[in-house]
Amino acid sequence: MVVWILLCIVLLLAAYLLGSIPTGYLAGRLVKGIDIREHGSKSTGATNVLRVLGTKPAIAVLAVDVVKGVLAIAVTRGMLSIPALLALAPASVNQAQWQPWLITLAALIAILGHSKSVWIGFTGGKSAATGLGVFLGMSWMVGLGALLTFCSILAVFRFVSLSSMSAALMGIVLMVVFRQPFPYQLMAVVGGVYVILRHRTNIQRLLAGTEPKVGQKVQT
Repeated sequence: MVVWILLCIVLLLAAYLLGSIPTGYLAGRLVKGIDIREHGSKSTGATNVLRVLGTKPAIAVLAVDVVKGVLAIAVTRGMLSIPALLALAPASVNQAQWQPWLITLAALIAILGHSKSVWIGFTGGKSAATGLGVFLGMSWMVGLGALLTFCSILAVFRFVSLSSMSAALMGIVLMVVFRQPFPYQLMAVVGGVYVILRHRTNIQRLLAGTEPKVGQKVQT
């Protein structure tokens, strides 16, 4: 039992460390030698990277942040498929029931890691890209639907924040539509609400009509 608990803790820690890789911060240091948290919206996310560093660094940061979420799920699921590790579970544990819950915890912790990175003083981005990666890792259909929603809203309204929140909400809907396990549906709700709460200042600016669109600078 103790060994099994330790294994679960290690898997969750790995998910957090993957999510907490400070991609945007590293891009700021590498491209311009700056702390991106002192510029633009102060976020380490791809949107702020776009405004401060340019298109190419932003695309790279976005891609890595999505991959972080995918890997957090892939590593957890992959480790749980190894027979030798499964044999460590107590006989009383129902594997069909607990695996989705452990994957759900890994997903939420990866999302948290992106916005509260241990490497940069528990600061970070708004977790939208890593959340998308998590969706893709848990269910490619949900992830693809969330991505299409993001792209569609962005093309029409040109607000990254609105697109991100819309994608988070669509992820919740699609988890139910595609009949994903209940823990996954719960993850979508908790993770989606978290991403939206991380955008609360954006919501205020959207309501006030001061939210910058793609290509506009953020007043500092």
